[in-house]
Amino acid sequence: MAAQPAYLTKRMIGLANGVVGLTLAVTSPLASGAQTPTRSTGNTTELTIPSRTYPQGRHAWVYTPAGYPTACDGGCNLIVAFDGAMYLGAMTLPEILDSLIAAKRTPPTVALLFDNGAPPGRISELANSRQFAAFVADEMMPWVREHYAVTHAPDRTIITGSSAGGLGAAYVAMRYPALFGNVLSQSGAFWRGNEASNGAPYEWLTQQFAASPTLPVKFFLDVGARETVGALGGVAPSLLDANRRLASVLRGKGYAVDYFEVPNGEHSPGTWRVRLPAGIVALAPAATR
Repeated sequence: MAAQPAYLTKRMIGLANGVVGLTLAVTSPLASGAQTPTRSTGNTTELTIPSRTYPQGRHAWVYTPAGYPTACDGGCNLIVAFDGAMYLGAMTLPEILDSLIAAKRTPPTVALLFDNGAPPGRISELANSRQFAAFVADEMMPWVREHYAVTHAPDRTIITGSSAGGLGAAYVAMRYPALFGNVLSQSGAFWRGNEASNGAPYEWLTQQFAASPTLPVKFFLDVGARETVGALGGVAPSLLDANRRLASVLRGKGYAVDYFEVPNGEHSPGTWRVRLPAGIVALAPAATR
């Protein structure tokens, strides 16, 4: 599907992506045979985050749950999602949160859907970028905490993304575990080198986790079972192999890792959307609040 124009509303984008995909996304975490509860709808606001690093500011959307801020007594859980336009549209994150919160599967949650734009800028930010990670930690997170009723606890904060966004999520959490205690990565591009490098040594981030002390970070990793083709025309590892090796290294270091290879899964929002609710519930179940 082509990229959605920024002026489309959340409802228009949801309809454009199809009712069938939305139903799969929001009902998949419910227990077998359970009825989907009638749910209230949160609010999604489009905005610009001011920045010293990026003087023109950064485009994003913020989802707040139904009943906000009253529902956030003590601070809502927080999700930071990279590639925000996709998570607003094809991934239907606001609708997924509406459903999970109404079903009491996850606590009231604020979500920041951050727009990383298109290549090559997107890759330069999400592929192990020290500058972008510092912006997230030193500018974006303080801004979110100042303007929204969100938790400051890393174990109630999820950073998520798919493909390069999954790589970026894991890298930022490694750099700033005091901010992000949970990584939800789908088809993470863990084959890449440091600072968006397409050259060897590949799987740079996996090597960093192997060589570093274990951090207080939990991981939910999934990858499509059909993602077997090596990157860069076969020169670099495949997404499946790179995700397998990262999961193995993390487990060997003592991390809590929920790893899953999606049967017939492909590198597309259609695969990621169905599993996204399961990742949110695994990392932030309602009972922990």
